[in-house]
Amino acid sequence: MNCNIWYQGARRLFPLFVIFSFFSCADTLEMEQVVYSNDFSDLNLEGFENGRLFVFEDDTLAGYYHNEEVALNLKDLPSHNLLKITLEILIHDTWDGNSSDGVGGPDQWFFGVDSEEVFRTTFSNTPCESTYCLYQSFPDTFSKTNRPKTGAIQTNMPGRCLFSSDPAYSTRYRFSKIIEHSNSSARIYMNAELLATNSPDPICDESWSIAGITVEALTVN
Repeated sequence: MNCNIWYQGARRLFPLFVIFSFFSCADTLEMEQVVYSNDFSDLNLEGFENGRLFVFEDDTLAGYYHNEEVALNLKDLPSHNLLKITLEILIHDTWDGNSSDGVGGPDQWFFGVDSEEVFRTTFSNTPCESTYCLYQSFPDTFSKTNRPKTGAIQTNMPGRCLFSSDPAYSTRYRFSKIIEHSNSSARIYMNAELLATNSPDPICDESWSIAGITVEALTVN
């Protein structure tokens, strides 16, 4: 088989192309099972460390958080060799992306599984003008450069606190990552490293929340 032709075709079969392109063209997806899914609409925080809920724009979210870790613990996972983790998060108020002034940024967000960090990036909610722009890394890893709100699925929401009267200061993102994993349990943690040293109330200045999380166990051989 011509792997280049196969790959071009597989790319059209999102999201399965992500799974297959993780391995060679000879590998086969044998099992795909959703083992956890939560949009917090039923107020369920079972398995969460530092879990809490609040209502924002008529949605129930987990959060809000600043520089603090929240984690989901999963047990009794079926036999698998990959985990696919899909997260939907909201970025609130004055995130400054890749700013390197050491006062307002960089503003980083990251998550990992067990003891291994999976993805670290930055987000920017600031206006971007021709003469001044605080770029972000998402959808790439820190410290790649993209325009503010690149990859967002919703941008027309007010800030949570400092810019609660501004209609464009909360931004929603959804993304998936696939990692090698075979243990019967998993601890999925999320955190941020936000700089707001010039703010009298940093958590009002910058915060984040979780709108949804889905975990799938995959077996590819």
